[in-house]
Amino acid sequence: MSAFLVEGGNRLTGSVRVHGAKNSVLPILAAAILGEGESVIHNCPDLSDVAASLEILRHLGCKAVREGDTITVDASHLTRCDVPDELMREMRSSVIFLGAILGRMGEATLCTPGGCELGPRPIDLHLAAIRTLGAGIEERGSALHCTGALTGGDIVLSIPSVGATENAMLAAAAADGTTTITNAAREPEIVDLQNFLLAMGAKIRGAGSSVITIEGAGRLHGGEHTVMADRIVAATYLTAVAAAGGDVDVTGCDYAYLSTVTAALAESGCAVKSGRDHIRIRCDGPLKGVRPVRTAPYPGFPTDAQAPLMAALCKGTGTSVFVENIFESRYRHVDELSRMGADIRVEGKVAVVCGVPRLHGAAVKSSDLRGGAALVVAALGAEGRSEITGLHHIDRGYHDLELALRSLGAEIVRTA
Repeated sequence: MSAFLVEGGNRLTGSVRVHGAKNSVLPILAAAILGEGESVIHNCPDLSDVAASLEILRHLGCKAVREGDTITVDASHLTRCDVPDELMREMRSSVIFLGAILGRMGEATLCTPGGCELGPRPIDLHLAAIRTLGAGIEERGSALHCTGALTGGDIVLSIPSVGATENAMLAAAAADGTTTITNAAREPEIVDLQNFLLAMGAKIRGAGSSVITIEGAGRLHGGEHTVMADRIVAATYLTAVAAAGGDVDVTGCDYAYLSTVTAALAESGCAVKSGRDHIRIRCDGPLKGVRPVRTAPYPGFPTDAQAPLMAALCKGTGTSVFVENIFESRYRHVDELSRMGADIRVEGKVAVVCGVPRLHGAAVKSSDLRGGAALVVAALGAEGRSEITGLHHIDRGYHDLELALRSLGAEIVRTA
């Protein structure tokens, strides 16, 4: 079983570049199905979830090739409209293929998705959106079979779900007529998906606002696009510096997308400065407690950054309160942080972190993607050696995390 061995107590210094966004590249790869031709997608991170997406594309009949950080998808000749259970279970967000397959092929069969187990993630919003566009959906055990020609409609989401917004965008791009999505998610990754769809010939506007309008453009062609930087990876690097201390320039990221995270870090005592495409963070002393951190849809505090920030604030002075409003069961990292000496109390969706003078190394296990990143952050600031297992979770969203941190002076190695 592979593990990270982390010797804590080393300041981090230097510069690190953020790779492409996991939460952007996955729906963009699904969107490539809609193009009757070749799409070229740059800045694609080498993640296990991306590899799973490529396997799904190949199963459907696409030619999908990676060269460095560029992926080329030729969807000229799709041969299947189903995604088998073993591929669906590779990643939770695999349901994003539903809208694209249905839009291109007129039918789609998918099983329930896999990935991180963060409590219920019902796909009812996805299905309701697809039904609004005229699809018939039949449940066959754990499988969903969707059929029907799609026509434009007015989709109103009960909550601004990122995945449901993306699925609706993909299905609507291939539908006949105009679709509006009201209460749409506003995340930057939604804007990135819109930009790729525009490159494919789609007629779409409004991404980044709560109302998106799509005029069904019929057949789309392949497009070329560069994936945006991963704001959660950037947040993880920033919190790692806060935990370990140091002075680091995080490059290739947009400060505007991280304002809630950097505001919390500044309040904790870090010096944070931003440039056009980079953020510099310096931390020299104990972190202070911060005002309550409440996760919320964008532009609120990102749920994916909750665990890494919590890990950083475990060591220091004062008390910090976290309120998790997006996912259930997203405090699984708390028990593992407690093994390292953290003082955290959880009741329902609220976690209270009381800063302690020091953390100590321990053997801990990652049980989900961002919780695993949080354990790495805590280990960097702890005294002594930590062993972190469950790396397959971390590899879903971070490419060579140990190499990036080692370039900044961290003592971290991956065992076989």
